[in-house]
Amino acid sequence: MSSSTHPTVNKASVLRPGGSFYYEDREVPALESDRDVIVRVMATGLCGSDVHYWQHGRIGRYVVEQPIILGHESAGIVVSRGANAVGVEVGDRVAIEPGIACNTCTACRSGRYNLCKDMRFAATPPYDGTLATYYRVPAECCYKLPGHISLRDGAMVEPLSVAVHGCRLAGDLQDKSVIVFGAGPVGLLCCAVARAFGASTVVAVDIVAARLESARKHGATHTYQMSAEKSPELNADALAATAGVSDGANVVLDATGAEPCINCGIHSLAQGGTFVQVGLGRPNLSLPVAQLCDKEAVFKGSFRYGPGDYKLAIALLDSRRVQVDGLVTNEFSFSQVEEAFQHVAGRGGIKSVIYGPDVDVEVANQSA
Repeated sequence: MSSSTHPTVNKASVLRPGGSFYYEDREVPALESDRDVIVRVMATGLCGSDVHYWQHGRIGRYVVEQPIILGHESAGIVVSRGANAVGVEVGDRVAIEPGIACNTCTACRSGRYNLCKDMRFAATPPYDGTLATYYRVPAECCYKLPGHISLRDGAMVEPLSVAVHGCRLAGDLQDKSVIVFGAGPVGLLCCAVARAFGASTVVAVDIVAARLESARKHGATHTYQMSAEKSPELNADALAATAGVSDGANVVLDATGAEPCINCGIHSLAQGGTFVQVGLGRPNLSLPVAQLCDKEAVFKGSFRYGPGDYKLAIALLDSRRVQVDGLVTNEFSFSQVEEAFQHVAGRGGIKSVIYGPDVDVEVANQSA
């Protein structure tokens, strides 16, 4: 079935509480306001949070208590729009920003809508995600893809926006040294964005050598394979020697959430450096706070993405200053949702994508 054919049924992959998937035919979403857009979902990347909900049924206070559709890293084609859906036309190829803020609270009005307490974020209980035929969002949540970016690779705009947000929090990166912990999708994209933002040295760190092989293709100037046998201090010393940052790095971005990586990163910081926590792991960790104080370092949390991050991510792709070629290593049809989740849980490849129901894979892989 071609991308121009619009089924009358909204096929969905649904997760039951307890961790089993089933398929269900739901009603096609309708326009609820004149600013709404209906997107036919062509490709959805799988995120660690999706897998966590599948395996554990909760992330913090968000609990899967009723059937939910997962998925939030998506790109698709606009099939319907409201009269005032400015800047979006039927047929446009778009990346979907999967969070709808209230636009009225203090956080929203101060330009930090990612902190909105009433955020309706796809695939975060109780809100359904994008593993379905159609998804409805306001026009401002649709971003036209550059012509040379396929719909499959368009699903990478969401994690790229996470990387953009983390790097922007780090401040001016021009001629700075940056260490990125974690060579998964977000970590690799942090490397690419840091380099695009002018960093002179970008060190990718991971415990798995195979993951580091891709890092140099995505902006890393150096790589370091962290040793599980060494202390954070010894790893930091070896890392500094490998990358030539004897005085420490100006910026550290952690995309792992792993305590050994965070500790090593703090020890790897230069005096007055900035540490940005991009990835999440266990909620409570033991950190070398004395090191942060001695260095008068800045430690920042990073949460999703905010105003301008998606737009900047698209601009980086459009200018080819950031490349996402090769990030998608595994592709699954809509009938293989559970297989895709099992593959990601087994840490296979870099990024896995699930195509939408009845999607023509050739269409999804083509540029405009």
